[in-house]
Amino acid sequence: MSVSNIKVLAVEDDAVARKVLCQALSQLGYDAVPAKDGEDAWGKLQDENIRIVVSDWLMPEVDGLELCRRIRAKDKQDYVYFILLTGVEATDTNQREAAEAGVDDFLTKPLNYSNLWMRLRVARRILSYTKQLQQLEELMPICSYCKKIRDDKNYWQQIEGYINERTGSEFSHSICPDCYQRVVLPEIEALKKAQS
Repeated sequence: MSVSNIKVLAVEDDAVARKVLCQALSQLGYDAVPAKDGEDAWGKLQDENIRIVVSDWLMPEVDGLELCRRIRAKDKQDYVYFILLTGVEATDTNQREAAEAGVDDFLTKPLNYSNLWMRLRVARRILSYTKQLQQLEELMPICSYCKKIRDDKNYWQQIEGYINERTGSEFSHSICPDCYQRVVLPEIEALKKAQS
């Protein structure tokens, strides 16, 4: 995963801190997307393909934890790695609250360039693994002989039933021209010979 094409949403309500964060991200080679608060960030997440968020915790209205909860609640999207930037004391209660909201990692204020580099490196690695996992999950194990498909519960079923359960699609059956020539006609000829 190349750094230069990765957008990182930099969410910080303090204008100076936001500028410092964006400059650090740019110096590290990332495409920094600034957001002035959680609501602004949420709007940008709807409009742009952003996979990493570095967000302040304490902000008016939509704080960092609420932003993370919204991201985690959104169905059918690529995984977004969420780094919480905070000056809040890292008590067990605070860490538990952040983890339950879906936060992946923490950075403390004031921003440390080396720590940011390391957290972003981990984020890229995790995102690479999630992409590989998604590709594996999209593979459908199908029997080479009977064409049954194995589902998530290791149950083998006809392809029509498998697709119907997931999409509601119905199927009609027919015979393609190749199979008609290769299978059906020889069977008809064999039946004719057997009857004569």
